[in-house]
Amino acid sequence: MTTISPPLGRRLAAEAVGTAALAAVVVGSGARAAALTEDGGVRFLATVGASALALTVLIQLLGPVSGGHFNPLVTAGAWWAGRRGGDGPGLREFGAYAAAQTAGAVLGTGLANAMFERPFAEPSGQARDGGALWLGEVVATGTLLLVVSGLDRSRRGALVPAAVGLWVGAACWATSSGGFANPAVTVGRALTDSYTGISAGSVPGFVLAQVVGAAAGVALAGLLFRPGRTAAVPADARELVPGPR
Repeated sequence: MTTISPPLGRRLAAEAVGTAALAAVVVGSGARAAALTEDGGVRFLATVGASALALTVLIQLLGPVSGGHFNPLVTAGAWWAGRRGGDGPGLREFGAYAAAQTAGAVLGTGLANAMFERPFAEPSGQARDGGALWLGEVVATGTLLLVVSGLDRSRRGALVPAAVGLWVGAACWATSSGGFANPAVTVGRALTDSYTGISAGSVPGFVLAQVVGAAAGVALAGLLFRPGRTAAVPADARELVPGPR
């Protein structure tokens, strides 16, 4: 059975809308939390929870249209995985996806700013620099790409929405950087001086770390999940496997 992809224009619209909604939730939930409480832990919990839930829903909703990437590095991983078989996006499609995702992130950030009575675009004053933060972005982004690529290679794509949402939530808490893990949304967040903002001067370091992490994650997925190889269950372990006998 042959699957026909939707027209490129529709896929780009889905990526722009999805990334806009994601950025709006990230920025808007941060602004809401900052207005409601002075407790930093509560603020962070609220922002992370809203973002992870939104990402899960958006991938589930728009994945059938565009793949539900909402992240240029996820698109790059799909291009790399399909470059030989021709079943992934080409370089021109990758560029179009990245542009749509970045435009969507900028629009979503602006909408969140406007909803909370802030200028549509305002430069952030929150510097986020240093080796520890960049290492956090390498880990967060690398594991994200490992999750997406690994599930795809092992034919468990249906798990991607939940797995990505869960990992993003975990990465936000577990990494020093807060787990941005997305160049498009990072650029968008440079345009808000609210709780979730990042200064323009800090963006290049974060994006470079994200690219390094993504490359490592894709390479690790290729090593661990080689096509045609599956783990066998040892005969003496069958009694541990649940199910009818």
